[in-house]
Amino acid sequence: SKLTNLGHLEMTWRSSVRFHPLLVRILHKSRLRYYGKPEKKMDMPYQAYFEVADGSGMMSMVLWNSLCPEWYHSMKVGTVLLLDKYSIKTSYPFKTRPTPGDSQMKRFATIEISLNVRDPPTEISIIPEEMVKPEWGLPEVKYRFITRSELDDLPNNHSCDVIGLVTFVGRAERTRKREKSEDFWLYRWAHAIDGTSDQPFILELFATSQPDVFEHIHPMTYLVCTQMRVMRDLTENPSRTIYLTTSNESQIFITGWHKGQPYTKDAKVKNFIQWTKSQSEADQIKKTVIGGYYPFPRPPESFLKY
Repeated sequence: SKLTNLGHLEMTWRSSVRFHPLLVRILHKSRLRYYGKPEKKMDMPYQAYFEVADGSGMMSMVLWNSLCPEWYHSMKVGTVLLLDKYSIKTSYPFKTRPTPGDSQMKRFATIEISLNVRDPPTEISIIPEEMVKPEWGLPEVKYRFITRSELDDLPNNHSCDVIGLVTFVGRAERTRKREKSEDFWLYRWAHAIDGTSDQPFILELFATSQPDVFEHIHPMTYLVCTQMRVMRDLTENPSRTIYLTTSNESQIFITGWHKGQPYTKDAKVKNFIQWTKSQSEADQIKKTVIGGYYPFPRPPESFLKY
């Protein structure tokens, strides 16, 4: 059928009533958001953001309500979609935006694609990777992997991806989303090493929409975290208090989940796998720890400093 592209959509969306089908690749995926309120009677008040791209650039796509439980888990980073009967809306100004792996990619930020169960009912098809043709010009998923030795030079709030061997994982803890709120974020601390530094990555991992991964992070697993943010306590010794925290678009993968993921082709991921082959498993197991309370950043040594 006759296809359109994201660049053409941005130029013509105000004058069009019906849009031609779109062929796009998912580059980023947000966590699932529940926006239900007791006074509003909605069956499935869910929403998820994706960043999708074709040869012309990248745009946000929003999956609404009952389409979320049906499609969210099938729509992975790297998945190619054929979309028809979608609608176009002006972009929501306050949403978070992931940092693209390809800094040259054009970003269409004024509008977003809206996928709904009705008005109109969107038609979604997933194209298997082996059927994707090079002449479609769809961009590859690109990453921003860093090694532990590079972390100390990165600025606060810098976005990056990491891979490491887990040496410590703490218990799940909760923190209030807002003061006096009854809603909580669930998170856990983890350490991961990659052989480039004596220090581990210190990772603050909030539960994303991947409970099956979050609950099974164990020592000695290969852990990949994407779209992490660098956090520095600039008041204290900055190198001592540097850690990484998940963002709204973070994805977490552990051993058993890596097969077929786009990052397996990345050079830094391949270097890490080579390093793990040179390590003695028995030696590494002796250094691993699980559970317990992990106060971080550490409180000062004396009450005066506190």
